[in-house]
Amino acid sequence: MGQREECEMTEFEGQVLADLSVLKSQMKQLLGIGQPGRLTQIEERVERHERTVQRMKGLAGAAGALLTVIHLAIDYFRR
Repeated sequence: MGQREECEMTEFEGQVLADLSVLKSQMKQLLGIGQPGRLTQIEERVERHERTVQRMKGLAGAAGALLTVIHLAIDYFRR
């Protein structure tokens, strides 16, 4: 009981707490604080990109089908 506990941190402990503070700040930035964070924005961009890719696939399929019909019509009228 006669010993006093020191409240001072070692340099290592101070560095760990500083790094934790930076990590916490970065996590808040990623996840957002009441507003969409960067992670949400990236997810939205990926979803928009996927929808665009699906549309392009559909258009390419439709163009291929149309081209096939045109080729069949050309072959039909040649005979």
